[in-house]
Amino acid sequence: MVYQMSIKKEWSVLSPDPQKVSDLSSALGCHPAVARALINRGISTAEQAALFLKPSLARIRSPFSMKDMDRAVGRILLALERGEKVAVFGDYDADGITSTAILFGFLIELGMDVTYHIPNRLTEGYGLKPDYVKNHAIPGGVRLIITVDCGISSHEGVSAARNAGIDVIITDHHEIPPVLPEAFAILNPKQPDCPSGFTWLAGVGVAFHLLLALRKRLRDEHFWSSKGKPEPNLKSACDLVALGTVADMVPLVEENRVYVKTGLKVLAAAARPGIRALLDVCNITEGPLNTYDLAFRLAPRLNVSGRLSDGSLALELLTTSEAETAHAIAKELDRENERRQQLEAKILSDIFAHLDNNPQLLEKRSLVLDREGWHEGVIGIVASRLVRRYMRPVVIITTSNGIGKGSARTPEGLDLFNALKECADSLQEFGGHKTAAGLSLKAENIPVFKRDFERVVCENTPAEGLVPKLTIDGEISPGEITPKLTDELEQLAPFGEANPEPLFLLSDLDVLSSRKVGNSHTQMRLRPSGKVQATPLDAILFNSDVNAMQANRFDRIACHVRWNRWKNRKKIQLVVRDFVIG
Repeated sequence: MVYQMSIKKEWSVLSPDPQKVSDLSSALGCHPAVARALINRGISTAEQAALFLKPSLARIRSPFSMKDMDRAVGRILLALERGEKVAVFGDYDADGITSTAILFGFLIELGMDVTYHIPNRLTEGYGLKPDYVKNHAIPGGVRLIITVDCGISSHEGVSAARNAGIDVIITDHHEIPPVLPEAFAILNPKQPDCPSGFTWLAGVGVAFHLLLALRKRLRDEHFWSSKGKPEPNLKSACDLVALGTVADMVPLVEENRVYVKTGLKVLAAAARPGIRALLDVCNITEGPLNTYDLAFRLAPRLNVSGRLSDGSLALELLTTSEAETAHAIAKELDRENERRQQLEAKILSDIFAHLDNNPQLLEKRSLVLDREGWHEGVIGIVASRLVRRYMRPVVIITTSNGIGKGSARTPEGLDLFNALKECADSLQEFGGHKTAAGLSLKAENIPVFKRDFERVVCENTPAEGLVPKLTIDGEISPGEITPKLTDELEQLAPFGEANPEPLFLLSDLDVLSSRKVGNSHTQMRLRPSGKVQATPLDAILFNSDVNAMQANRFDRIACHVRWNRWKNRKKIQLVVRDFVIG
């Protein structure tokens, strides 16, 4: 069976200027390995390092630098003054759900007449559509629609609202189409003429900047003091900003780093009943939260309701004030997540069997697969798993009633949005980012799309294919691995896109012992070769193969240096990402 493909990784060991490393290490009083990691991330002065290591909400730049922000704020305050009904229209993923939750909650706090809508992925699809305007907004008396994490490609939906006399404010962060919808205001920092520089914000980040701007304008107009009410502390919303930002895998730089660092502390306090319930079902009970917890434990349970049924359930979890309701919803989402995993496993099984019978498909530079009846809500996850396994662009399409809906993913090295743009003649709709996108097309056009997509991939990627790269921050010796170094490395968190966890090279290690843990992990004790007096190092290799289990010596390994926390104790552990057997 074609369950696995061994893909050789390309190691790139970075070598920043030794003098710069020495200067920064002296200025900060930190280990040279930490200074190297900072310089490798573009942080070369003590001043830059101070801003990076101690991110603060006080340093957030003005939200009014975003194009159309003044116009959007003015329209919302006009709705407040007139008592108009406002609808927040979201997306069904974690970014869209958290965006909806913070904007809806803020407008409720202002005393506005506000409703929300999370579209059903299976029956309504993505984005603002004319059907919503006709069947919900008009009958509901809505006068203003604010989209969050969507809308930049919703031309028909915006036109339908405009024709009905309903203004639309778009807040989005997806790639900009050639022609923009005729909305009242568009908040998307990716617009070419937007001077803000906030291009890395997630949808929830754009929505949060709208809240910051609204609060500033209302403060200037003495809104809260005139009513004898306290001004909202938006730091409390950073739990959801962090969750949506990490879930959408946007770069953790600048304001995003501030929001996630702050939000992790707010999340740990779990003041929101829905967050407390979510942490409970994920069995997160001790130790500091990190971005892994958000991306792989909390976010999947928020995403699952939008993947399989109705994203409004996750939104209710985040907005309820009742602990009992929150725990009931969290348990239901946990059960749905298990069902999602079963659906995903079934589709992967179908695909592996198909590739066994059609091995020539893996000779292509792209992998486009389609079948009737695959669950639309999980094909994106399946595509991501296949990208990691086969290291090529993947499109998974499910068909029903002559229409195909697809999710596309790619490794670094191909701009997926531009690739789909070159295949637009065979598509009905598409949108997304450089590494992830969605599309729809007539089922009869799938063969043409496969041909065109393969051609575009071949034209825009190297002949040898896309090789996974391991970027290594430098070599260290086992003797340098101390509690002090581990503490200093932890200060570089939160880790994620554009701020990867530091990765180091260690050479000449003997394997003193190894054992299998879980289904496929290898736990080891390592020691520098020939140095019997050296203190052994604990190490773990996740999803390892038989070669690692049988190794007696490593010529070199690429690894992270972390604290492994368990039952109020902690010890240093190497997390091995790749190895060369000696």
